[in-house]
Amino acid sequence: MSTETLVNWLESSTELGILSREILQAIAGEMEMSTFPPGFRVVIEDTPVTNLYILERGQADRYRHKQPGLMWASSLLPGAIVNLSALQRSQPADSRIIARTECQFWVISADRWRGLLERYPRIAEAYAQRLAAKLEQLEAEIAYERERQNALRSYLVPRARRGVIGNSRYAVKLRQQIRTASSDSRSVLISGEPGLEKDNLAALIHFGSHRRNEPIIQIKSALLQSNGAELFGRLGGKPGLLEWLGEGTLILNDVQELPAQLCPQIQQLLTEGTYTPVVKEGQIPRPPRSSKARIILISEIVQPKLDKLTQHKIKVPSLRVRKTDLEAQVNYYLNIIGRKKKLVKPQVTPEAIRRLQAYDFPGNLQELQGMVDRALVQAQGSQVLTEEVFWAQAAKKQKFRLNLLNIYPKFRQFLRSDWYPDRVNYWFTTWVFALVVIILFVAPQDRQHNFALNIFWAWWWPLILLLFPIIGRLWCAFCPFMIYGEIVQKLSLKIFPRTLNKWPRQQAEKWGGWLLFGLFTLIFLWEELWNLENTAYLSSCLLLLITAGAVIFSLIFERRFWCRYLCPIGGMNGLFAKLSIIELRAQQGTCGAECSTYQCYKGGPGLGEGLTTNGCPIYSHPAQLTDNKDCVLCMTCLKACPHRSVELNLRPPGIELWTTHVPHSYEVALLFLLLGGIYLHRLPEINSLLGLGINLEQFLPHLGLSIAVLIIPPMIPLIAYAIIQGIYRLGQAETMPFTTYKPLSFVSLAYGYLPLVWGGSLAHYWRLGLQEAGRVIPVTFATFGQIRDDLPSFIGDPAVISFLQGLTLIVSLLVTIFVTQKIAKRSIKFLIPQHLASLCLMLSLWYAIVGS
Repeated sequence: MSTETLVNWLESSTELGILSREILQAIAGEMEMSTFPPGFRVVIEDTPVTNLYILERGQADRYRHKQPGLMWASSLLPGAIVNLSALQRSQPADSRIIARTECQFWVISADRWRGLLERYPRIAEAYAQRLAAKLEQLEAEIAYERERQNALRSYLVPRARRGVIGNSRYAVKLRQQIRTASSDSRSVLISGEPGLEKDNLAALIHFGSHRRNEPIIQIKSALLQSNGAELFGRLGGKPGLLEWLGEGTLILNDVQELPAQLCPQIQQLLTEGTYTPVVKEGQIPRPPRSSKARIILISEIVQPKLDKLTQHKIKVPSLRVRKTDLEAQVNYYLNIIGRKKKLVKPQVTPEAIRRLQAYDFPGNLQELQGMVDRALVQAQGSQVLTEEVFWAQAAKKQKFRLNLLNIYPKFRQFLRSDWYPDRVNYWFTTWVFALVVIILFVAPQDRQHNFALNIFWAWWWPLILLLFPIIGRLWCAFCPFMIYGEIVQKLSLKIFPRTLNKWPRQQAEKWGGWLLFGLFTLIFLWEELWNLENTAYLSSCLLLLITAGAVIFSLIFERRFWCRYLCPIGGMNGLFAKLSIIELRAQQGTCGAECSTYQCYKGGPGLGEGLTTNGCPIYSHPAQLTDNKDCVLCMTCLKACPHRSVELNLRPPGIELWTTHVPHSYEVALLFLLLGGIYLHRLPEINSLLGLGINLEQFLPHLGLSIAVLIIPPMIPLIAYAIIQGIYRLGQAETMPFTTYKPLSFVSLAYGYLPLVWGGSLAHYWRLGLQEAGRVIPVTFATFGQIRDDLPSFIGDPAVISFLQGLTLIVSLLVTIFVTQKIAKRSIKFLIPQHLASLCLMLSLWYAIVGS
């Protein structure tokens, strides 16, 4: 490069351009070219200066000490001069220069530069003037920065408190969204439930971006003035926060509380990056000002308008869906709280983690942190935190539960043993059922001379109805119908190895309940028209037909398809089991966080304390149960679970009807069929009380009256609901003197009649249970031809029986009114038609059962 060209370059591209051309020619004469490879340390800080460097080509980095242990980095561009200030002040090098790429520097030795300063004093004078100008500029910048800091101080976010804890897929996705949002300067909308520390996520985005050295401020939207003066400033007056912020980041927290007048200006800021300062009345508005600030919005609810205007949308998952991360979160809080309080970090027991995983944390991370802090206080220095020190507010749907398996460990052992239910079923129930069927066929055919018929009608029916509110659907765990279905299924697979069909769930869910309803209707009519109660071989045929259904469907489908969808007895059991004080459930948090095999549902080899099983026979996962309908209490899930998640809870009777229960129309149809069945059982008494005079010995009149009593009683609840709907519509038309509320659907409200249907059924069977059941000993002898009058009988007094029948009906009516109120969640006056319908049904049952 010629001297003239070099002088021109120094004049146009370097700080030396303030000097005369004569001086620049002298400087150019002293310069020599040197080339340094990438990574080469051109200058080392705090060492004597030997050369002045001027970068001509390439890229280099300058590192300066900002504070002890912290370096501040900047990039050097062509024309940058290194060591000029140090040589002027005769001090060591104040920075480290490292070549990032291959660099070419013009080099002047320190001695030659000092010689130039002696020959040309103008160099020192020029740089003294330049230094004074820089100082003046620096003072102005410091004054501006001080005022800026004062304006922003109360809003500043100093740092991000923590990262995203955990390794669940939700945590991984959240970290990825934060990295993506940090890679550019576009606006962000962070939404999620309270307590999720969304403001901390906004800070993570800022401090992970190239704006990390700029300020970040946070403003609560509800505290902003409606004109936005503190945000946008006033024309000719005090600057707003956006002007002070510059290229920093603005967090608007709780934008759902933003004043309505500010929404258009925020939308303008998001779409155009401009804002308009507030003007006083009479002032002429100026053109909008440009803002380089990044905008991050935080909301607890969906904001459709703002959602469309932001480029990054982050939906923060609640803690209840991140149960896998709970243990890591707890340990993190233990670390930071322990460090603050100078405590040794304690260990958390697995049982404590499972308790936390069973809780839904409506307050999310903030609630968890408070719970851990409280647990440390309660532990009083203990090195182990057990489940007792973690106090959580019970979820509304899981209140009032007592896990019997924790209270009675030996009971848990029994339920996990081979005795329950397999040995009982295959060593006892199988043979007893076969014996009962044979006796029903070969022994005398009436209840007075056949103990099997006596047991079936006078013992089994009253006992199973009496036990429904206590043990629910327990009968299905020992059901002989399905035992024979499983036996035939296993034998057929050994003889003809094959893969059984998967369940047609969609069709079964749609039509299975209605087919079950139809089968139960036929059973009722068969029982009444052919006198099954007093005809042994027909009762045996009924048992064999139900068993045949179980066997046939066991040959076609895997597991217990018949039990789940088609068994009429199972359908009745499932309906009345909703009233039970016992429920089988699982801790949803533990299942979601710790289980990856789902062997309680699918089956498989034993893991941990879990045993080898074939999975739930009716394909119900205990953590997903919402009522007792789909649980046969076989305890397969209890045996398979390696995490002790399964619970056998004591609860208020029927509580699921107004909490977790899901209504179904086919269940309501079965409910009212069972209601009509009570009247069907009392058909002779009804015929006599009403004076109908129908000859029940004739088939068609008998059939017609039977169908009528199955249909007419359910019409009373339908009429009551029609009146409720009519009152509501009149209220909508403003013709009623009081406010009306939209009623629940008929299918939902109909479950309120369930206690009355159960009570009516039990009241009917009290007479059989307390009279004929007590004669089982003489009837047993009569079965084998030994008719004797000296054998003991235990028969209840008719007055006692009538009292129990009446008491049962009255109690069931009161429970029906209570359950209806809980389901409807309305004032009692709006449900008077349904309560009157319940009263009418109870009185009619009283006359048919007690008064006959």
